[in-house]
Amino acid sequence: MILHDCAGAVNPRRIRMFLAEKGIDIECTQVDVFKGEQYSDEFAKLNPSKAVPCLELDNGEVIAESVAIARYFEASQPEPRLLGETPKEQAVVAMWQRRVEDGLLGASTTYFHHATDGLGETDRYRNQEWGEANKSRVVETMRWLDRELGTRPFIASETFSFADITALCGVDFATFIGVPIPDDCLNLKSWHDRVSVRPSAKA
Repeated sequence: MILHDCAGAVNPRRIRMFLAEKGIDIECTQVDVFKGEQYSDEFAKLNPSKAVPCLELDNGEVIAESVAIARYFEASQPEPRLLGETPKEQAVVAMWQRRVEDGLLGASTTYFHHATDGLGETDRYRNQEWGEANKSRVVETMRWLDRELGTRPFIASETFSFADITALCGVDFATFIGVPIPDDCLNLKSWHDRVSVRPSAKA
């Protein structure tokens, strides 16, 4: 089993954190997306989406997309639970995972590719106005999370979950591209401090 990874890319970090939380150690190979290696014919045969991470199973089958990979490992090694235990917990984690992935991580990525130089691709379509609109969505999502974190210690519930992993990676990426946590979002800042010191955050 091989995880096709990219150190420094946000979505692969989510899976590295997930695996670290579960204590799972697997072989990794690096695909340098900053040099465009994901567009090679060899990698495209492996994952037609031309994106990392993707998980190559021992029989050669490939599972792509971060949430799908997380679900695979959660089913393979349930403890510690990161996607919820009861049907309700699983639904709530999935709900917040989706909200954070869309409003924070996805919106940050859209801002990065449309309103900044991004990865420097000269042939990429860019819409500056759309990029700036997504920058505003990032800030709005941070403020929403700040309000929610005034009622519980973690994004989805009383315990750490994949939603927290996605949120941490999203906040760190947003900060890196110039959209930090607003100064008055004290609950979100406190949460960020707490989850940033978990060993998995360094994965």
